[in-house]
Amino acid sequence: MALVELIMPKMGESIVEATILSWLKKPGDRIELEESVLEVATDKVDTEIPSTHAGTLKEVLAKVGDIIQVGSPIAILDASAEEIKQAEPLPAAENGVHKNGSASQATPVVIPSNGSPVTHDFKSSTKFYSPLVKNIAKEENISIAELDAIAGTGAEGRVTKKDVLDFVQQRKGGIVIPPASMPKIASTPIVTSVPASISAGDEIIQMDRMRKMIAERMVESKRIAPHVTSFVEADVSNLVIWRNRVKNEFQKREGDALTFTPIFVEAVALAIRDYPMVNIQVDGDKIIRKRDINIGIAVALPSGNLIVPVIRNADQLNLSGLAKAVNDLVKRARNNKLKPDDLAGGTFTISNVGTFGNVMGTPIIMQPQVAIIAIGAIQKKPSVVETPYGDAIAIRHKCFLSHSYDHRVVDGALGGSVVRRVADYLEKFDISRTI
Repeated sequence: MALVELIMPKMGESIVEATILSWLKKPGDRIELEESVLEVATDKVDTEIPSTHAGTLKEVLAKVGDIIQVGSPIAILDASAEEIKQAEPLPAAENGVHKNGSASQATPVVIPSNGSPVTHDFKSSTKFYSPLVKNIAKEENISIAELDAIAGTGAEGRVTKKDVLDFVQQRKGGIVIPPASMPKIASTPIVTSVPASISAGDEIIQMDRMRKMIAERMVESKRIAPHVTSFVEADVSNLVIWRNRVKNEFQKREGDALTFTPIFVEAVALAIRDYPMVNIQVDGDKIIRKRDINIGIAVALPSGNLIVPVIRNADQLNLSGLAKAVNDLVKRARNNKLKPDDLAGGTFTISNVGTFGNVMGTPIIMQPQVAIIAIGAIQKKPSVVETPYGDAIAIRHKCFLSHSYDHRVVDGALGGSVVRRVADYLEKFDISRTI
């Protein structure tokens, strides 16, 4: 038998660490190849980690709640020689030094602390800090300025648990740097929340991890991007009539429902093709125009939380393919079966608020995207229509489209034109098309 390390795998672009939620196996348990061993949480999704080898779980190297870097060992398996797969070794870095002995980052800079309590408004920092690092900073009374001055040894220069603990030890030793060497922190207004009033009989509900994450991201998006919203009312009578005619046939053939969402996705993808400067991201003073059109669809979970899986290259799928993609992502989202890659790479988002009976909404942009469209409920309304014999009043199916966009890079002309073009594609829907 041979001992094999189970490594925290890479789970998608930009994901560099994960928090261990639970171990599905305990030492002594037999594990088959690709069998799930533990459940972890990333900043995008909860997921299970499968074993890369078959064997017996000998030792668990990380506890529930630990934040583990991608590429770090998390368990040791006892496997026979024939069960061991040959794999390329992952580059590993320990204590800021790679296996080849080269330093990965400079020595952390230490700033003196006067020992007085400090506030921790992490939104005033431009750096990303994991929940564990934030907790240590609060417990050790480390200010945001001190935290920002630490040279991180993690992936992409992120500050790790070890970096913070090393900082604490050096600060206790009295290591000081001149004030002139301190990094310049952009002045950001600190917003303090008003304390809630609690009365007898009130119920206090602790936010779960996902709700905290949503709250932080929504506040951050409003801070980063000046939001503007444009509205258009679209006459969607043709697509309503068409869907009512083909939905039963589609259900029998595909074993799945045909909702309005894939039709909306198709219209948005076509509009983005026409106006590619809405399919962008901002990097400082640079604008990155994305080649792929990857559309996120907001999905409400049974817990009441929201998650946004992504349809990649949505403009390259026909309506049947979009319907299958939407149904698959929605089902897996509500059954907690999404993978991190399912949530990564979005370039534009759609939120179908009409499913809750809402006629319109002012959605918040998913960073680093610059735009999001909300689709309101489809309602029957009396409307003036043009006929060969003159204008007439008719009952039509209508809905509001709300387009929120980042006014730093998307002006009203572009933002308004995009949502108008989406409405045009919906209104001109070919009632004779097949699926």
